[in-house]
Amino acid sequence: MKILYFGGQKSGKSNLAEKKAIELSKDKKPFYIATYDNSFQDIEMKTRINKHQNSRKDKFITIEETKELSKVIKKKETYLIDCVSMWIFNNLYKNEEELIKQLEVLESCDTNIVFVLNEVTKGVIPLDKDSRRFVDLTGIIGQKLAKICDEVYEVKFGLESRLK
Repeated sequence: MKILYFGGQKSGKSNLAEKKAIELSKDKKPFYIATYDNSFQDIEMKTRINKHQNSRKDKFITIEETKELSKVIKKKETYLIDCVSMWIFNNLYKNEEELIKQLEVLESCDTNIVFVLNEVTKGVIPLDKDSRRFVDLTGIIGQKLAKICDEVYEVKFGLESRLK
């Protein structure tokens, strides 16, 4: 089963995705694929990461993978990828086709994957090239995920709306 949760920052999508991953994993501990690249030494982001880690405590086995998601996925397991937006950011200079191919590999895996994606495509067109690329890729990757996922949920204020 492949499931997508998307919404704005602090919408509650990670909490709902964590619950879904635990539900899907049944008696096994699910894997949490953390995609943030901590090489930037961003103290505010480190605080956010610590909050996420504390909220999930011992419910998940954490794997840190910032670029090649398919290399850490094994059959017959359950994974939460939080978040795809950071993965896009980490791969911003790869071409769109490479990123789509990675998602297609994940699609073909016989395993449960719960994806978390920030919704950033509803604002104005950014002025700078990198920000535009990030927003564009988020929309393209979001469309691909929505297509390959069995279930898709939009999250606002902790409330989920099933779209698919």
